[in-house]
Amino acid sequence: MTALRPFVTVIVPCRNEAHFIVRCLDTILATDYPHDRLEVLVVDGRSDDGTREIAADYVARSPILRLLDNPRQIVPTGLNLAIAAARGDLILRLDAHVEYTPTYISQLVAALERTGADNVGGRIVTLPANRTPTARAIAIALSHPLGVGNAYFRTGTGTGAPRWVDTAGFGIYRREVFDRIGLFDEDMVRNQDGELDFRLLKAGGRILLLPDAVAYYYARSTLRQLARMLYQYGYYKALTAKKVGRIMTGRQLIPPLFVSSLAVTAVASVMFRTAGIAWLAIAGAYGAVVLAGGVQAAMRHGVRCAAALMAAFPLMHFNYGVGYLMGIAEHWLGLGRQTRDVAAVPLSR
Repeated sequence: MTALRPFVTVIVPCRNEAHFIVRCLDTILATDYPHDRLEVLVVDGRSDDGTREIAADYVARSPILRLLDNPRQIVPTGLNLAIAAARGDLILRLDAHVEYTPTYISQLVAALERTGADNVGGRIVTLPANRTPTARAIAIALSHPLGVGNAYFRTGTGTGAPRWVDTAGFGIYRREVFDRIGLFDEDMVRNQDGELDFRLLKAGGRILLLPDAVAYYYARSTLRQLARMLYQYGYYKALTAKKVGRIMTGRQLIPPLFVSSLAVTAVASVMFRTAGIAWLAIAGAYGAVVLAGGVQAAMRHGVRCAAALMAAFPLMHFNYGVGYLMGIAEHWLGLGRQTRDVAAVPLSR
């Protein structure tokens, strides 16, 4: 007699994802994981673009789907509501802005059971939201080492061996993890996964990245959306650092240090000529790196895409850096008013 597979609860927080929710749910329902060992909880944050109605239609047609209401509209509250309602032995946190391969769930479950990990996540392949050169450039930037550093789950290929990491996207957790370390921190409008994973590691847990388990993430479509998202990432990374009492990874400090160095040398150049030279050296070196990335992109993706990419990289770095510094000022130093524009923060990535 074949042993029963673990019962898996898939949680999909969403808000105003009408353009993507159909693709997301279709790919989840196409999973090869046994449907009698699966439930899917769609947690809607009071969408007003038709997302809720689309999800309700899926619920009416599929017995494994349930629709939950998230009145506070942000990711961590949606996740925590769903965990409280979940029946699964394992909890898989997915996003509505993403498509998943048919084997994604079964691959993560098998790796979790085989290795004894507490969280297993897959590799994220970033796709453009549409066919415009700008959308293509944003997708490239979000999977390029110059854009996201050494975040292997975004930049790696599917040919590498599984590796132990500090965080992983769209991961599956053992249910007891939440009993042991608590739920998602509801202050973390962004980066709630990273903060939870840090607590998990601190408690002796292990996180595994499975490169051949693939999720296809659709990036933002405009430079304005990209800039806002990266500002939020930086702002909430600073809050994470305060909560955990340390800097989680060195890569997150590079953009704020870069922005600070430009600001300090620019101000100092009023009085010191050497500071102006330093500013030119920093800006020139950065410009050369971005230009090299643009030239490389032009050869593969065309001049218009390359031009958009050369705008995307500085937007990412400057907005993340400024967001991080604002987070330090507000959360660490108590200066100004904390940013809590919850309604302006999309619930999915």
